[in-house]
Amino acid sequence: MSVTSTDPQLAGPATEEVDGPTTSALGRLLRDPGRAWSYVGIPLIVVGSWFAVYRWVSGLELDSIEQRWLNAERVTRALVEHIQLSLIATLFVVGIAVPLGIMLTRPFARRLTPIFIGIANIGQAIPSVGLLFFLALPALLGIGPRTAIVGIVAYCLLPVLRNTMVGLDQVDNALIEAGRGMGLTTGSVLLRIELPLAVPVILAGIRTALILTVGTMVLATFINAGGLGDIINGGIVNNRTPILLTGAVLTAGLALLIDWLAGIAQELLRPRGL
Repeated sequence: MSVTSTDPQLAGPATEEVDGPTTSALGRLLRDPGRAWSYVGIPLIVVGSWFAVYRWVSGLELDSIEQRWLNAERVTRALVEHIQLSLIATLFVVGIAVPLGIMLTRPFARRLTPIFIGIANIGQAIPSVGLLFFLALPALLGIGPRTAIVGIVAYCLLPVLRNTMVGLDQVDNALIEAGRGMGLTTGSVLLRIELPLAVPVILAGIRTALILTVGTMVLATFINAGGLGDIINGGIVNNRTPILLTGAVLTAGLALLIDWLAGIAQELLRPRGL
């Protein structure tokens, strides 16, 4: 609902509008043509590149190997598997890193911060393909989607954990004390003051983790977990450029689309005034 003030004595020469968060976010986009174009241009570029590859492959004389790898059912299945694995891994990352980051910013757990940050750093410092191969050992998790999800979660945990802690730590102590002075409990201060102010930084970390997940999930093919990595690896093993290029363009386009959607969500979920 929009409330418009038209009395010049009350509103001055300008008209003031009070709108919902979605309208406010759309208004920010419209006031920034460069940003608005990026939100329109990215999906057009991705769809255009996918269509160009499709037209190119359709015009080729494909041999039996290429036909087997590039049939619509197989490519669609690989794309759906990649999206599912990436989203599941990201949900686990958020479910682990955000509560852990909140806990580590509380006074009682401050001394544990170096330990958990060190563990998260180890997960990202180890080469992702090596981590997947290690977890795929029969004595541990074995091969399959579960191992891919665990490995990617360990690899992508750090950005969300770090941004959650940074976002909460940068909240002005004066605002926290003001909330306590109004009678808010510790939990209410966290939910009504700290977390809303930390949302932009936390969302940036989630966005980074999401892109890392989509890109790194290509390696899941080496432990029989499926995804678009199957198409890319099929092109490499069989020395077929159309197969390789199709998998690569689909993966790159998917990463750009996910980043585009995450950017829109980040803009819409940002509290007004931040």
